[in-house]
Amino acid sequence: MAGNELVIKQNRWNHIRNNFRRNWQLYAFLFPTLLFFLIFHYIPMYGVQIAFREYYATLGILGSPWVGFDHFERFFNSYYFWRLLKNTIAINLYQLLLFPLPIIFALMLNELRNGWFKKWSQTLTYAPHFISVVVAVGMLVAFLDPLTGIVNLAIQGLGGESIDFLTSPEWFRHIYVWSGEWQSLGWGTIIYLAALAGVNPELHEAAK
Repeated sequence: MAGNELVIKQNRWNHIRNNFRRNWQLYAFLFPTLLFFLIFHYIPMYGVQIAFREYYATLGILGSPWVGFDHFERFFNSYYFWRLLKNTIAINLYQLLLFPLPIIFALMLNELRNGWFKKWSQTLTYAPHFISVVVAVGMLVAFLDPLTGIVNLAIQGLGGESIDFLTSPEWFRHIYVWSGEWQSLGWGTIIYLAALAGVNPELHEAAK
């Protein structure tokens, strides 16, 4: 019985080895992707254990004492937990409501016949995608400053009072969501435009 198992294992190993020899090019193509996931997805998971340790930089990750779920319990029992949870859900639902915007904008651009205006619109909406988050926040701070921001200067010019947007709870959620939408609108639009470009024009004619 043991001899049969040994023969089966040997045959299985020979099959794997022969399969690798026949298809080594495919495995070679697969290797960079596996290496990417290993380096950027799996190796960084080593640091996840910090959440379960009383981390001290001088002791390192392995040298820091293990505390289990203490940090999680303290967070769940925190006075701010439910407020944080509510705000997180509200912001995610807000962002979800704006999900159709890139699709609508892509449909609008796809109907344009003026090539110059279409390219100009795409460039104008796609450019913010290349702005880093740090720069985008710096722009928001500069534009919305209650004393020198261009938005508040315009409000004052129209007879209104200056608004401290970034410290007002009723304004912050809108600024956060719409600034993110402004930065990602062009990228999403290009993806949907590429999908629309693959639609056979005869289907449009038949639909009309």
